[in-house]
Amino acid sequence: MRRGIFFALLLCLFAVPVFSQKPVELNNTHKQYIFSANEFQYIEDKSNKLTINDIMADSVYHRFKINSDFYPKKYDLNATYWYKIKIKFTEPLGVNSSIFEFYDQTTDHITVYQPDSNGRYVQTTEGAAMAFGKRLFRHKNFEFQIYNRSKGERVYYIKIQSQNQVNVIVVYRKISHFIYYALTEYLTYGIFYGMILIFCFHNLLMFIAVKKRSYLFYVLYILSVGLYEMCTDGIAFQYIWPNAPNWNEYAYGTALYLVSVFALLFTRDLLHVRSLNNKLYHLINYTILLRTLYFVFCLFEHRYFIYKFIEFIPLSLAFMTGIVIRNSGFKPARFFVLGYTFLFLGFICKALSVLGFFQGLSGVIGFYSLGFSFILEMTFLSFAIGDQVRLFRREKEAAMDATIKQMEINSTLKDTLNQELEIKVEDRTQEVINKSKQIFEQAQFIEQQNKELLYINEQLEKQAAEISMMNVLLEQDNTELKHNIEKVNDARALSTELSFEEFSAKYPDQESCNKFLAHLKWANGFSCIKCANVSFHAGRATYSRRCTKCNYEESVLFNTIFQNNRIPINKAFYIVYLMYTTKGAISSYQLSEKIGIRQSTCWQYAIRIKKVMDDHKKEVRKSDNKGWSKLVMDHHPTHKEVHKLQSPHHN
Repeated sequence: MRRGIFFALLLCLFAVPVFSQKPVELNNTHKQYIFSANEFQYIEDKSNKLTINDIMADSVYHRFKINSDFYPKKYDLNATYWYKIKIKFTEPLGVNSSIFEFYDQTTDHITVYQPDSNGRYVQTTEGAAMAFGKRLFRHKNFEFQIYNRSKGERVYYIKIQSQNQVNVIVVYRKISHFIYYALTEYLTYGIFYGMILIFCFHNLLMFIAVKKRSYLFYVLYILSVGLYEMCTDGIAFQYIWPNAPNWNEYAYGTALYLVSVFALLFTRDLLHVRSLNNKLYHLINYTILLRTLYFVFCLFEHRYFIYKFIEFIPLSLAFMTGIVIRNSGFKPARFFVLGYTFLFLGFICKALSVLGFFQGLSGVIGFYSLGFSFILEMTFLSFAIGDQVRLFRREKEAAMDATIKQMEINSTLKDTLNQELEIKVEDRTQEVINKSKQIFEQAQFIEQQNKELLYINEQLEKQAAEISMMNVLLEQDNTELKHNIEKVNDARALSTELSFEEFSAKYPDQESCNKFLAHLKWANGFSCIKCANVSFHAGRATYSRRCTKCNYEESVLFNTIFQNNRIPINKAFYIVYLMYTTKGAISSYQLSEKIGIRQSTCWQYAIRIKKVMDDHKKEVRKSDNKGWSKLVMDHHPTHKEVHKLQSPHHN
C-alpha cells in the first residue's frame, strides 16, 4: 500500500512539466502562428534509437522538459532531439488549408509525427540531406501538410537529426498565406541577387577597363557573398544542386571561406596596405594562410564548418585595416570604413537574433539583417572604389594642369633665352672672326717653324742611325766579352778550387746541372742505347730525350755517376769537384762541413768517387781541359740494366 502511494507521488512529480504545457489554440482566422520557446518540450536521445512508440511510452513521455531557450536548439551534434507541441483547433479547418513550416535550411532530417483521425501517428520526413524533389512543395523551407484538421486537441512530435547545430523554428501557416509569403520572399530574393549581379557586372567592366586587381577581387567577393546567402536561404539547393544533398554540408562553409579570403585580398589591394602599413599587410597575409589551413581541415571534418563565428576575425581585421588606413590620410578608405560598419552591425544583429539574446531583433529584421548589411556594404564599397578613381582623376588632372603651366613657363623662358642667345651668338661670332685672323697669323708662323724643325729632324735622324750602328757594334763586343767571361769561369771551375757559393753561381739549381749533363752526355750526338736510333724528341723530364723509333726515354742522369742520386744534384756536383781538385785527399768531415750534408752520406759519395778515380787514373791525368767533368760520365750500365733495356716489354 505504502509502495503504491510512493509511486503515485513520484508519477505526479514527473507529470508536473507535462501538465504545465498549455495547448496553442488555432482557428480559421489565424493566417500564421510562430510557436514561441515555452510552447516546446523536448527530449535529448543520445542513443539515437528511440522510436515514436518509445517516446509515447510512460517511461519516456514523462522525461520531456520545457524549452528554456529563445529558440529550441540542437546542441549535441551526435544526439537526436525530440520536440513536442500541443495544438487545440477550436473549429474544423478547411481541406488542405494548413501546413507546418521549418525555417533552418541546414537541418539534415526533420521527421514530423502527427495523429490521424484514428489516433495513429503518421510519419513525414524532409531535410537538407535528402534530394530537393522529395519535398512537399518546391520551396526552400521545409513544409509538412496537416492531415487531421477536425476540431480538437492534438500532440505533434518532431524528430530532429543533423550534423549541424540548428534552430528549431516552427511556423503554422494557412496555404493561402504561405503562397503570398513565398512569392513576396522570392521577389525580395530576386531583387537582392539582382543587385549582386549588377554590382558584379559593373565592377567586372571596370576591371576590364583599368586592369586593376582590386576590381576582380571585389567581383569575386560579391559572388562569394551571393553564394553564401543562397546556401543559407536554401536557394542554391533549390536551383543549383537539387540532386546533390551531400554538398549542402560543404557549400556554406566553402562560400564563407571565399567571402573571408576575397574580402581580405580586396582590402589589401584597394587600400594600398603594402605601401601604407607593412605590418598590416603581413598580418592580412598570415590571416589568409591560417584561414586556408582551417578550410582544408574542415574539408576532411566538415562538422567544424558550424563554427561560423571564426569569420569574425577576418571581418574585424578588414574593418580595423580600413580605420588605420583612413587615419593615415588615405581618403578613399572613408567609404570603406562606412560600408564595413554596416556589415559589422548586421553581423552582430544576426548573431544576437540567432542566439536569442535580443528578442526584439527577431522576425524580419533579425532574419534579413545580414543580407541588408551586405547590400549596404557593397554599395559603400562601390562608392569607395569610385571615390578612389575620382581622387586619382583629380590628382591626375592637377598633375596635368601643373604640367601645362610648367610648359607655358618653359616656353616663355625658351623665347627669352633664344633672344639672349642670338645676341650672344652675334658677339661670339665676331670674336671668332677676330680670333680666326690671329690663329691664321700664328699658323703661318708655326709653319715656318715646322720647316726649320723638319731640317733639324733630318739631321737628328742621321745622327740616330750612326748611334744605332755604334750600339750594334757595342752589343757584339758585350756578347763576345760575356762569352769570354763564361769561358774563364768554366775553365776556373774545371781547374781551380772554388767555394760552394762560387760553384753554385755556375750551377745554382737542378735545371742548370741537367743542362750541363745533357751537354756532356750527348756532345757527340744522341744514340738510343736500346735500338741505336739517332732521332729523338724531348721527353717528359727536363732535358731527357725520347727515341722516335722505340719510344724509349733516356734521362740525363742515366749512365752517369749521378744515377740513382738522392741528394741535391748541385751539391753532388760540388762533391765530385772537391774530390777531383784535392785528388781524393779531402775527408768526409770536411765535405760535410762545406756543403751541409751528413758525414755518413758524404763518406758514401767519397768512396764511390774514389773508386772511379782509381779505375781511371791514367785518363784523369791526361784530361787537361775537361777536368772534373771526366768523372761524371764514367759510369756504365750493369748487366742487369742492359738486360732490362733489351726486354720487349720495357718502354
